[in-house]
Amino acid sequence: MIEQQLFGAGLGAVIGAVLALTGAGGGILAVPLLVFGLGLSMAEAAPIGLLAVGLAAGVGAVLGFRQGLVRYRAALFIALIGIAVAPFGLMLAHHVPNTPLALVFASVLVYACLRIWRKAVSELRGEAAFGTRQIEPCVLNPLQGRLRWTLPCARALAFTGMLSGLLSGLLGVGGGFVIIPALNRYTNLDIKSIVATSLAVIALVSAGSVVSASLAGVMHWRVGAPFAVGAVLGLLLARPLALKLAGPRLQQLFAVVGMGAALSLAGKALLG
Repeated sequence: MIEQQLFGAGLGAVIGAVLALTGAGGGILAVPLLVFGLGLSMAEAAPIGLLAVGLAAGVGAVLGFRQGLVRYRAALFIALIGIAVAPFGLMLAHHVPNTPLALVFASVLVYACLRIWRKAVSELRGEAAFGTRQIEPCVLNPLQGRLRWTLPCARALAFTGMLSGLLSGLLGVGGGFVIIPALNRYTNLDIKSIVATSLAVIALVSAGSVVSASLAGVMHWRVGAPFAVGAVLGLLLARPLALKLAGPRLQQLFAVVGMGAALSLAGKALLG
């Protein structure tokens, strides 16, 4: 058992380093690493993976809040809906067989990696990272520094919260690849504020999902606690390197690794 816990802490350190270098989106690799490294099922690995995602997002959200970048009302609105929906995703995860659940996760991972790849290519070309905006029902009031809340705005943010909460409970992913594009499409916030607000949502929804899993008795703390400690240590140790190594090329490398993990996960699920 001690050897397994130490190995779990080592895996957590790897994920923490990836999170430091690539951002909270790197936490999507936590579930495949737990599946292959510790032999967990998808349903067992999902809440443990959320520990790493939530911790990394929490650090980023606190920094963003101190800089005044987090739109905390929007973040709380999205997160509260996500937290309410997450238990349904968690319940579904324990009723769906492991094979289809793994295939769904692999599909989501491929989608996320393709978005990361396209974003990196856009940055290398000097283009807008998330493309042009067409619909903006949530407009920032320049005098108050707050979003103007309208019915279309609330509806768009509510749907974003529902989807991120469902993915959090079902697959153990933070949902940044859903939240960031949604905020970019539905608001006129600058990209720094979008990322900071997204991190706040991810941290809150992840925390809610972990609590739900604990209350449901499906959170394996003997594995999760060492994994979480390792993730924090890996994150702190790798942060000084992030400013030197982080960039679009590293994002492309992460996308390639993620695609490989998705194919391996799908192959394992299909071939047993």
